[in-house]
Amino acid sequence: MDLSIHTSSLPHDDPDAALAFYRDTLGFEVRSDVGQGMMRWITVGPVDQPGTSILLAPPAADPGITEDERHTIIEMMAKGTYGWILLATRDLDGTFERLQAGDAEVVQEPTEQPYGVRDCAFRDPAGNLVRIQELR
Repeated sequence: MDLSIHTSSLPHDDPDAALAFYRDTLGFEVRSDVGQGMMRWITVGPVDQPGTSILLAPPAADPGITEDERHTIIEMMAKGTYGWILLATRDLDGTFERLQAGDAEVVQEPTEQPYGVRDCAFRDPAGNLVRIQELR
């Protein structure tokens, strides 16, 4: 098999805030922005990786989701336990400083983890956990 990761998704509850974080703070390029109001699907990705994207999607937009499920998703997003993503960089300290200067919500400063990874963590405007690992 010849498989690659094309797109992964994260929920957003404020498309403009999500766009500002992923485009302006993380430096991703916007690949598409469709819909209007709160029902916008925004695709972003690293400039040098045109084949890999993150779809920022409205939570619980699927018509098959019940009202109780929608409520649960919104509660989980508010607590920051619904969505997360792992990113990587060769310059963890520099990346951390730029994100911190951009007012991103810091969850964890650069830390050497007991499982052999050095990383840090932030929350995006929707509460999604964004962990950034150092490539060695």
